[in-house]
Amino acid sequence: MAGLEVLYTCVAGGITCPQDAVVCFVHWEMIKNGYRCIGSGDEPRSSEKKSELLPADWSSNKELYTLRYKASDTDAHMLLKAITVDSTLIFNLMNLSSQQVSDLTVNISDHVNADQLHTFDSVFKSADSLSEKVTTQLLPAQDRQGGQKAEKKSRREDEDEERRRRGEDNDPLRIPSRGPRPGTQPHWPDPMAPPFAAGGADLDPFGSRGGGGMIVDPLRSGYPRSGFDPSSGIPDILPPGAVPPGARFDPFGPIGRHRPGPDPDHMPPPGYDDMFM
Repeated sequence: MAGLEVLYTCVAGGITCPQDAVVCFVHWEMIKNGYRCIGSGDEPRSSEKKSELLPADWSSNKELYTLRYKASDTDAHMLLKAITVDSTLIFNLMNLSSQQVSDLTVNISDHVNADQLHTFDSVFKSADSLSEKVTTQLLPAQDRQGGQKAEKKSRREDEDEERRRRGEDNDPLRIPSRGPRPGTQPHWPDPMAPPFAAGGADLDPFGSRGGGGMIVDPLRSGYPRSGFDPSSGIPDILPPGAVPPGARFDPFGPIGRHRPGPDPDHMPPPGYDDMFM
């Protein structure tokens, strides 16, 4: 953590309690992420200037720490407050321009050795964990330099991944994927076409797709049939239009009014034995 030791050594005279060490650490995170301290307290002063150091009176109040920051490359003004509550330190960071607020609660004993305040090598414990908390919980809601860098890094990684993928597609030694290429539709074979036509008669009983169905429709079977059209009606039996055009029709009696007479070879009626009657 380059720079933290120099900062801590410069303000060591003002560090008299564990919460002072935590505030110093958070201040260093602000500096590392592109902010500069312009003073302490809520009200600005005419003699203020940007600095990486803490103001001379930064630790005068051990119950409430108030520091103001300004971004090094923008006009964003930030107000940082730290309130001591029992064994915790509650940080509140406000963007004075957008009124956006973020907060962080730190358990002091988890990150500072109270009996090693003047020994930098051993004063902080779990420093990486504390740094991650400050970065992810206190700073992300602000327009900070670190967030811009992370966004640029993410965009650059996406571009690198796209170039790598295009390179793989152009590699003649690369085994192509079995799945469809992005943006294309897979070609599925017709389930009713050979060699997948087994059982087609069950799926298409009337053979409407050109194959043979398992149900024979006399009007659509393709076999020779008479020119009789039931939709035109049957004299003395059905009026025209009683049967819809093309409908399947089973005649219920002989067609036509002139029925053939009995055949001479017809069998005689039961009990008839006089051929001359």
